Formats: sequence, structure tokens, C-alpha cells
Amino acid sequence: MHTRESLGVSERRSCRVIGQHRSTQRKWPQEKVDEELLTRDIIKLAREYGRYGYRRIAVLLKNTGWQVNAKRVERIWRREGLKVPMKQPKRGRLWFNDGSCVRLRALRPNHVWSYDFVHDRTYDGKAFRTLNILDEYTRECLAIRVDRKLNSQNVLDVLTDLFIIRGSPEYIRSDNGPEFVAKSVRNWISAVGAKTAYIEPG
Repeated sequence: MHTRESLGVSERRSCRVIGQHRSTQRKWPQEKVDEELLTRDIIKLAREYGRYGYRRIAVLLKNTGWQVNAKRVERIWRREGLKVPMKQPKRGRLWFNDGSCVRLRALRPNHVWSYDFVHDRTYDGKAFRTLNILDEYTRECLAIRVDRKLNSQNVLDVLTDLFIIRGSPEYIRSDNGPEFVAKSVRNWISAVGAKTAYIEPG
């Protein structure tokens, strides 16, 4: 309308130049009178039922008396930036050497340590590994050992130094990597009074 009035050209030519269909000049979009109330109810239900998407919210709205379809709910849902939160991955179960299963949660410093390997390569393409040991409660990184190759003996060397400085934890958690389940490592950990807790495979 502004283009036609300011330049004095026809509706057909104006629409062709700006790339709009002529029908857009005849029908003005009107927001429904219940839009604000419906939006408020959608947000309320989304907060109450955090795992529901817009389709299930539409069903709940119909159950409460709203005459609304899923497409309209979806439009408002997207406009308001509503999202279903991602599911948190299940934590692996931990098991002790006696075969019992327990979900182990660190309750104090030196209660549970965890250790694992990280693999990477230097700029020239050569592989290296880092052994990282963490206090589960304080989230403090207790040690990082870096080398081209690390085995169970290297694990024992790092643990020995830490136990001398920090004392022994009650539990040491790891996956089932060969360096951690080696008999020498398990026997040594048991001998110093700590217990192993392995993450169950899968």
C-alpha cells in the first residue's frame, strides 16, 4: 500500500517487484481474541508437564475445553521458544569385586576417586595418552600423567605417589580397561585398604 501511494504504481506491478502475491494486499492477518489466554495456558501446561511436546499439550487443552488443533498449538509453541528438555543419559551401574551392584555417590573428599585414559595425537600425528585422576566430591584433578604409552605399572606409579601425598580413598572408580582390571592393580588397591568400583559394561 505504501509503495503504491508513494510511487503511484498499480497493485499488480508493486506486488511483482517486491515478490508478494496480490492476495496479501486484500486480507489483513488478524490475531484471534483468545490468543493471549491460549498462550498462557500452553506455557502453564508446558511447565507442569515438562516431558510433553506440543501434540500432547494440544490433547490436554482439548480435555480442558479448548477448541484448538495441534497446528495452532505448534505455532504458539515455537513462537514462545518452548522445548522438551533432552533426556539425561542413564548412569552406569557400579559393581564391587564381590559382584554386588550399587550406585556409588561421593559424599566427602577422598571418598571416591575416578580415573580414566584420554587419547589424542600431537601435531605430527603421533598418538599419546593421558591418565587423569579425579576426586569425585571436590571435582579436583589430582593427577595427569602424559606419555606415548601407559600401562598398568604406570597406573600403580601414579597411584602410589598420590596415596603418599593424599592418603588412600575409600573407593576408586574406573571402566573395565585392561590397565584398571589388571590383577596387580586390583591386588595393590586392596592391600592399601581401598576398594574398586567398576562401571558395568554397556
